[in-house]
Amino acid sequence: MSSEISSILLDQADRLLAQHATRERLAEADEGGWPEALWQAVEAAGLPLALVAEEAGGAGLAAADGMRLLRRAGYHTVPLPLAETMLAAHLWAAAGGAVPEGPITLGPCNEADALTLERAGAGFTLRGRLHRVPWGEQAGHVLVHAVDAGGTAHLALLAHPRAGNALRRNLAREPRATLDLDGVGVAADAVREAPPLAAAGLLELGALARAQQMVGAMERCLDYGLTYANERKQFGRPIGKFQAVQHMLAIAAGHYAAAAAAADFAAQEWGSARFGFAVAVAKARAGEAAGAVAEAAHQVHGAMGFTQEHPLHFATRRLWSWRDEFGHEALWQERIGRQVCAAGGAALWPMLVGA
Repeated sequence: MSSEISSILLDQADRLLAQHATRERLAEADEGGWPEALWQAVEAAGLPLALVAEEAGGAGLAAADGMRLLRRAGYHTVPLPLAETMLAAHLWAAAGGAVPEGPITLGPCNEADALTLERAGAGFTLRGRLHRVPWGEQAGHVLVHAVDAGGTAHLALLAHPRAGNALRRNLAREPRATLDLDGVGVAADAVREAPPLAAAGLLELGALARAQQMVGAMERCLDYGLTYANERKQFGRPIGKFQAVQHMLAIAAGHYAAAAAAADFAAQEWGSARFGFAVAVAKARAGEAAGAVAEAAHQVHGAMGFTQEHPLHFATRRLWSWRDEFGHEALWQERIGRQVCAAGGAALWPMLVGA
């Protein structure tokens, strides 16, 4: 897809999300409602299939453009598994499968969770349990990563297993489910060998998606902060004229810029040998920035920012939630450290310059 067409599609998606992800729908999702009208709008626009090749029925967006789309979804704090569905659809289509309609979620989402795949007659049996699966109760299908006895990685697309699940919600009030898949049977045609991008698991892809969403939510926080600082007056002038407020916003903007650059780097390395390192940098830096930007935004708004009436909390609660999902920054910082130590001190500078 040409850059011009990609730009048009992203611009249309941005307008669609601005129109349909209203504060009223966000509030309804907070109360546990599934925003069906919003999902129908994004599905009609083809956004869940944005990363699927055109010959497979998708939009054929390049990975970097697809990540920009996730960033805009984060900006509008879309209460849907759009990121999960986009990634799952891309992986399943890349593995040769037909992508089903409706929302799809991903698992495992945690480093400690792992699924094994056993041959059972003409099909397979899964062993294991997944924790904190995003939208695990709402998604019609779940794409899971599992390894067989020979060490080969597979993807399995399951119609949602409803039995034995426990539902929780994160701080953003987004549903997260525990899926008990121990002994769940899978038909042979619902299993594919994992493509190279997912051979090591789904944690890196999920972390990349969350990094992009956090960058979008941070941009929204800065927009709210700048608008409020220029409108709110104290001692006869806008509070944005005070040096202390300017200093807070400048620091937050610096964190946002660094996180955006790291997320751009990871998107550019999609599928390359440096993808894992780039994702680790992006998720660690975005997680660190998320706390600083949310703190600054609330300081600028004062008590107003903590009210239900002001929409700031839709962005900041997601920042606080997303930084912990698909690996907290400490996990990714440890991975960076291990890669640096394994390469040796002489390789550190070339690694940084190459990035």
